[in-house]
Amino acid sequence: MAQIVGIGANVHDTIYRLDTYPQQDTKQKAASITECGGGPCTTGLVAAAKLGAVCAYMGNVSDDAIGEFLVKDLTAYGVDVSMTNRVPGTTGFRSCIWLADDSASRTCVFHRGNVPGTTLGEKEITAIQNAKILMVDGNDLGAAVSAATRARESGTTVLYDAGGLYPGVERLLQLTDVLIPSEEFACKHTGKATPEEAAMELFQKYRPQVVVITRGKEGGVLYDGKQLTAYPAFPVEAVDTNGSGDVFHGAFAFALTKGWDYLRCCIFSSAVSALKCTQVGARESVPNYDAVLAFLSSRGVNI
Repeated sequence: MAQIVGIGANVHDTIYRLDTYPQQDTKQKAASITECGGGPCTTGLVAAAKLGAVCAYMGNVSDDAIGEFLVKDLTAYGVDVSMTNRVPGTTGFRSCIWLADDSASRTCVFHRGNVPGTTLGEKEITAIQNAKILMVDGNDLGAAVSAATRARESGTTVLYDAGGLYPGVERLLQLTDVLIPSEEFACKHTGKATPEEAAMELFQKYRPQVVVITRGKEGGVLYDGKQLTAYPAFPVEAVDTNGSGDVFHGAFAFALTKGWDYLRCCIFSSAVSALKCTQVGARESVPNYDAVLAFLSSRGVNI
């Protein structure tokens, strides 16, 4: 059975690498074009699988070339897709991403398509009940809430990658054990000016086990209801930051399966995310476990 199961966005990405961000109404040559899988939940599952966890995705995809690509991509990285359904006559979730080399910036334009939400069957419910961790990202919200409810009943930890301010996310926040929002989400959702204030507000309002706010190259903030702790980012020569947050969440889920404390999980996940940024592609650039330990050791960090 899978240690980590996930419900959320499964996206087909087309990445254009450019020398600089394009000006409007011009033509520009791309240095390269990469077709790959994306989405917070599924990329997180890939990261956890590459690090060594047994992972499975449950959800719907389109029954066309896009859906076929997404299923094959997850399979190639060792994620179980036996609970992934192909829905005829639908258009899949896809995005176009521009990476500007001079600024290491990322610009994303996406279309959600019309794939219907997931319905949990007996197989999915059993997988959730037997897993250590359920990963959700706020997409496919109805299924995520149903799954989180089942997870809570069975003692499965709910890890929420909170990046999008979708309508109704409060329902999911109330069922979350490990809440990992971006700084933007945390501050906008709470109305607080700093990530520290936002972390405390989210903890007081929703009562998860822990709040971990990600701040990109600034590292992040951990709050367990007793103490605020900053965790570091690891400077690298960044080539592609797309998906770095998704990878952080997947690495955190993997670290939880090791039984580590939350600060150790943060430091490990920050290192995984940094290494991912040194190559193009949110999934193919995720390092293996030994590479992460070597990276941390080279910086004088032993976990």
